[in-house]
Amino acid sequence: MKIANKVFVVTGGGNGIGRQLVLQLVKGGARVAIVDISEEGMKETVRLAGQLGDKISTHVADIAEIATVEALPEKIIAIHGSVDGLVNNAGIIQPFVKVTELTFAQINRVFHVNFTGLMVMTKSFLPYLLKRPEAHLVNLSSMGGFLPVPGQTIYGASKAAVKLFTEGLHSELLETNVHVTLVFPGAIKTNITVNSGLMTQEQADKQDSGKFKMTEPDKAAEMIIAGIEKNAYHVFVGNDSKMMDFLVRLAPKRAAKLIFDQMKSLLK
Repeated sequence: MKIANKVFVVTGGGNGIGRQLVLQLVKGGARVAIVDISEEGMKETVRLAGQLGDKISTHVADIAEIATVEALPEKIIAIHGSVDGLVNNAGIIQPFVKVTELTFAQINRVFHVNFTGLMVMTKSFLPYLLKRPEAHLVNLSSMGGFLPVPGQTIYGASKAAVKLFTEGLHSELLETNVHVTLVFPGAIKTNITVNSGLMTQEQADKQDSGKFKMTEPDKAAEMIIAGIEKNAYHVFVGNDSKMMDFLVRLAPKRAAKLIFDQMKSLLK
């Protein structure tokens, strides 16, 4: 589906990949409604859009609050006239510890945002997408959704749930006008640790991430939008995601050990 002259809803558009998706969508001729819990972050995205900022509306919401989200489609349609695409980008990670060290509150919070919120957004907007001549649903999973990452086991489980939920929707919607694309980002250079409430910006700035090759958010957004325009089934963002997808299918135990060896030093 071509993005020009379409209306997209993007969750988590106040930072990271989501912000770049918003900026590139409006640059490509689309209109965008941002849904995010951070009003400040959304305002900054609109500011960065410059003269194209008038193509963006902002909506503060917890994406897992059913009543709030169910009211969003009509509010957005009242502003933009329609909804042609939904990009479920919002997500958080867990503290970098083993499952035994996580509280149930921490576990529930990860699923609340990563899966429940994505599911609520999808179910609330899908009836409106089905009414359009052509529409697109994009869900962001993660490389951690098909490959075990020690210290991110609950995060990975939530993203694995996104994977099968999205693939199931793709099959259910095969004979409709709605295209479905599933995205697997690898390591992306974003402030996800800060936005997940796991550390301060000062702490994040001091982290040495040079050991890991990361994809810039703008490049990630480019790949996702290219996937939308090609009606891609899967989009693997970053060479790490592409390589590990191949390896995990070829030799899953070896792939798991490789990631363990790379990540074990980060476990507390």
